[in-house]
Amino acid sequence: MELVYMDGKKEPYTTSEIIAECAEVQHHTITRLIREHKVDFEALGILGFEIHKLDTRGQPKKSYILNEQQATLLITYLKNTEPVREFKKNLVKAFFELREEVAEFRYQRALEKPKRKSLHEAIERWENAPKHAHSTVTNLLLKGASGLNKRQLVATRGGLTGIDSLTSAELVRYQALEDMTIAMINLGMTYQDIKTMVFRPQGA
Repeated sequence: MELVYMDGKKEPYTTSEIIAECAEVQHHTITRLIREHKVDFEALGILGFEIHKLDTRGQPKKSYILNEQQATLLITYLKNTEPVREFKKNLVKAFFELREEVAEFRYQRALEKPKRKSLHEAIERWENAPKHAHSTVTNLLLKGASGLNKRQLVATRGGLTGIDSLTSAELVRYQALEDMTIAMINLGMTYQDIKTMVFRPQGA
């Protein structure tokens, strides 16, 4: 089970439901603690929530969305049982790993920005450019890097743009494809030539 997720702004979060399940505590106990200490939680960030389908009593179920500090605070309110202690360790590790992914993504994103400018300039000069060249090429590169186009990435991962929805590893691949595309455009190649190269088997 995933303990921590990433929202569209690349901010790690967990939910009251995940905490309840993994710490082996009733969900209504967790939500009661959050309501009782609402001011404390709101001091650490916006206290978001999702409404889920009906629970066993026919009531809509509210699940709170907690950032790292809020989740850490909530755990301090729980009794230090064996499942709670084990969950604390796992949650800390999960948040740490996602923070590392976010840092790597931001580093790769900073490297990508000048390439995006070069790609834009190359497309502007491209005699063989297809219709809607900028969005068409971006979608091609996104699909080559992740298997998904911009619309699919934003829908499934919640980023603001297709590039922001990539993982750090996909962003490294995206940049390699971007470099190749710039070179091919500058050599006067067609969109079809580029598409063939983007989707050629790895190692070919």
